[in-house]
Amino acid sequence: MTKKISKGRLPRLSSEDIALSIFSYIISGLFAIICVLPFLYVVVYSISPYSEYLKNPFNLIPKQITFEAYKKAMDYKYLWTGYRNTVFIAIAGTICSMILLVLTAYPLTKKDLKGQKFIMTLWIITMFFSGGMIPNYLLIRSLGLLNNLWSVILPGLLGAYNLILMINYMRGLPTSIEESALIEGANDIQVLFHVILPLCLPILATLSLFTVVGYWNSYFNAIIYLTKRELWPLQLVLREIVFESAANEMELQGVEQRIIQPFTLKMSSIIIATLPIMCVYPFLQKYFMVGLVLGGVKE
Repeated sequence: MTKKISKGRLPRLSSEDIALSIFSYIISGLFAIICVLPFLYVVVYSISPYSEYLKNPFNLIPKQITFEAYKKAMDYKYLWTGYRNTVFIAIAGTICSMILLVLTAYPLTKKDLKGQKFIMTLWIITMFFSGGMIPNYLLIRSLGLLNNLWSVILPGLLGAYNLILMINYMRGLPTSIEESALIEGANDIQVLFHVILPLCLPILATLSLFTVVGYWNSYFNAIIYLTKRELWPLQLVLREIVFESAANEMELQGVEQRIIQPFTLKMSSIIIATLPIMCVYPFLQKYFMVGLVLGGVKE
């Protein structure tokens, strides 16, 4: 007579499975600690006096708390314009990038599209070779985009890596769904927006996260194309705050009473720059791994 297994009862694990699980948890925990420690280090010394850092550079428990570094950074007049510019660049760039990505990837999934391999070859070449800084600058200048926020957005709208992930994800979708919609009288545009696009939410969330982080952290194009301070993104503003503080420190080397040190100001600038974008991760985490894994697999 066979024993009945209750619905809520889990099967017993072997000793090898238990050992493997314990080992996996230990490795994952160590890796998590390694990732968290640098950020904790930055947080601690952004709210600690510089003298505490000199006494013990590896202390992770602040003995004295001060927010002078944050106050100095917040008082900088271009900080809030930098936030505004960065938010616009990140949001506008991500939305435009996702629209172009979907409209480009969907036709390239069609095997009967003429010149498909040639187009993909041209796109893949851009992953290894670029026009260079001077040709890019001349192009932006000829378009009249110097000192325009769109000069930071447009060059990175459609990357080859994101396009490949999107194409692979769309190719992995069941073709029967698309065929059923076509049989019922839907055209290609209706199939894309009403059938394919809702199924692409995981990969869109993943690529949106990649894109918004890239735009949030970008500064090199802004250095080249934006000369007006009121158009600078947040990264350039924080960079100038740190540099100005370092210059003031060199001028005050003979003075023992210093209001703020470039080191603590640098730590507070890192927190100011990274904290907003870190708040985006929890909302996209459930899509992140699914989209990345499925988009990276090629049939």
